[in-house]
Amino acid sequence: MGVAVKTVAKGAAQAAVTGNTAQPGTGRATRTGNGTGSATRADTGHVAEAAAGKSAAPTASCRVARPRADALRNRERIVSAARELFVEFGPDVALDDVARRAGVGNATLYRNFPDRAALTHEVVLAVTSRTTLRAEEAVAAESDPFAALSRFVHAAADERIGALCPMISGVFDRDHPDLLAERDRLEEAVAWLVTRAQSAGRLRTDIAVGDVLVALSQLTRPLPGIACQGIDRFTHRHLQLFLDGLETPARSELPGSAATLEDLRRS
Repeated sequence: MGVAVKTVAKGAAQAAVTGNTAQPGTGRATRTGNGTGSATRADTGHVAEAAAGKSAAPTASCRVARPRADALRNRERIVSAARELFVEFGPDVALDDVARRAGVGNATLYRNFPDRAALTHEVVLAVTSRTTLRAEEAVAAESDPFAALSRFVHAAADERIGALCPMISGVFDRDHPDLLAERDRLEEAVAWLVTRAQSAGRLRTDIAVGDVLVALSQLTRPLPGIACQGIDRFTHRHLQLFLDGLETPARSELPGSAATLEDLRRS
């Protein structure tokens, strides 16, 4: 009995300090004295809500956050603007200029891409993914395997795939899983174009997929800061000369050995 009395007395003292006393059966606390008591809900409150046909509001954990359409459009505009400016002026272009070209504020740019590395990552990912799509479209559009390869080469030039090399110089995580996955998809797509054309007897057999990728990179690489800004208009002309040299029958013997994907990864 002594213990029980002490427990009750202790509870009464705490109630006096906080200024809260519970009203039986209501599940609410009322203020007594000068305390700052906070209201709490008891199980009876839930029962009353259920009886009245009210449903509890969904909790935050039940809601699925979806990016707004305008936020997605802003992100796409930033990546597109960065891709254009990286090609025109190199990967060190001011990010303020990227925001201006995209038509967004600096805060919007940095909210999507906190630093240059994050933006460069997204641009490289986008260019690689779009170039892979061009390869798949070429296969679907052209029944002639060499015509499909030619279509892809010109489409890849329009995607400015040659700009990737300057973009990934400096501080850049080339081994990011997303980038490796997209690179593998692109290499597989181009390898399929080359294999089909060779199997059909339309493409010389002393070249490999690496030769196509190297030529694409070199012939479409932008030259930022040079006086000849209109030089890009010759790109497709020179690519066609390259493609003419790939057709059979071969008109010359190539020096060295074919460039494989393994050669490119070691370089």
